[in-house]
Amino acid sequence: MFAWFQRLLPKRGNFFELFEAHAAVTLRAAETVNRLFAGAANPDALIAEMKDLEHQADDITRTVLQTVRVTFLTPFDRSAITDLINRMDDAIDAMDAAVTAVSLYEIRSFAPDMHEMSKLMLDAARVSAEAMPLLRDVARNGARLHALTERLVRLEGEVDGLHEQGLKRLFEKHHHEGGDPMRFVVDREIYKHLEKISDAFEDVANEIDGIVIDHS
Repeated sequence: MFAWFQRLLPKRGNFFELFEAHAAVTLRAAETVNRLFAGAANPDALIAEMKDLEHQADDITRTVLQTVRVTFLTPFDRSAITDLINRMDDAIDAMDAAVTAVSLYEIRSFAPDMHEMSKLMLDAARVSAEAMPLLRDVARNGARLHALTERLVRLEGEVDGLHEQGLKRLFEKHHHEGGDPMRFVVDREIYKHLEKISDAFEDVANEIDGIVIDHS
């Protein structure tokens, strides 16, 4: 009876294709966020685009989680698969949160440090997208994957530096120059959202490293 049931289950699932599809959507989202924080002339269109991309990513994540439950043989431990896709989804969720804050507070101009942070997170999305196809052969690609995860960690550190620098400049501007207190609160929240994006990409790096350690 158990053998008959096993034959009905997918043998391996299409996890690699789904990882790559999610990374591609996340990269498009990071490009959207970067254009928004660069001061694009069409912010409302970019905000709407971000929402659509976040929904696409959610659909992919849901498919991965459903496929894990019905797949008998998986390329990695089930927990590794679910943890990786969830951390990937955290990154695009954090982007969506940042864009939602921009929309909610109707912010249309951004500090240079915010734009620089968004550029670094676009780099992180590119690195993540480069890493996903390499998971198809971890044993062969372990060294390259490790180099890419190191790059993600370094980018997170650079974003942290810009976050601290931006907050310091924000405080000095509003404390010494008598700026708008409400704008101070709003900008501080947006900085926090941007930092969370880079934290999520660092978590993706940690999940990839765990897979490399287990399978290379």
